Amino acid sequence: MGKRLIIQRRGRGTPTYRSASHRFKGKIQYRSFDDIEKNGSLNGKVVDILHDPGRTAPVAKVKFENGEQKLILAPESIAINDEIACGISAPIKPGNSLPLGEIPEGTPVYNLERNPGDGGKFVRSSGTYASLITHDVGKAIVELPSGELKAFNPQCRATIGVVAGGGRKEKPFLKAGNRHHAAKAKGKKSVGVRGVAMNAVDHPHGGGNRQHPGRPTTVSRHAPPGRKVGSIAARRTGRRR
Repeated sequence: MGKRLIIQRRGRGTPTYRSASHRFKGKIQYRSFDDIEKNGSLNGKVVDILHDPGRTAPVAKVKFENGEQKLILAPESIAINDEIACGISAPIKPGNSLPLGEIPEGTPVYNLERNPGDGGKFVRSSGTYASLITHDVGKAIVELPSGELKAFNPQCRATIGVVAGGGRKEKPFLKAGNRHHAAKAKGKKSVGVRGVAMNAVDHPHGGGNRQHPGRPTTVSRHAPPGRKVGSIAARRTGRRR
């Protein structure tokens, strides 16, 4: 009997593959869209800027006038003691959050909600932003960093500006150890061994006197877990002609 695949061991959830979530600073989300935000705005002050090992962007801790504290993704150029606001009447400046229907066209935004009130799902990585292209009847058209044009409910909230931490990918890791620790903080492996380079006991593609799969790499969607590697339920393989 062969050994379990890495994907099987990861699914078991042992400490090797579990992220150290106790080190994470907390959940990034907007405050509830209550009457204060629906009819005006609520001001807050940035009391701290934190490094979160589970994220690529710095996190800002905000204390609002009513005593609430929230963690937000820090925009570029923000500093401790800066004022931010959230609500339909908040000014258009970096760090402020408003519904998409209240934001002018051409404004860079980030941390967009998929559905109103879900706290933000899109454009959360460091240095990223989306552009509000146009307003239409019952929807707002946004260009995502990938170039895709996506329609959002105009009641979905977004934050003005660009996520801080841009240029992260321009700095090289220099050492394999640095990359290992960066991946380990998120419960990931920094290196991956090819199946054909393994022994036959370790992987369905392993073994033999040379590195080749030795069998078709397409497998059924209903294959057992120890066999499900390669092109799973592929409609086609190879280069498209």
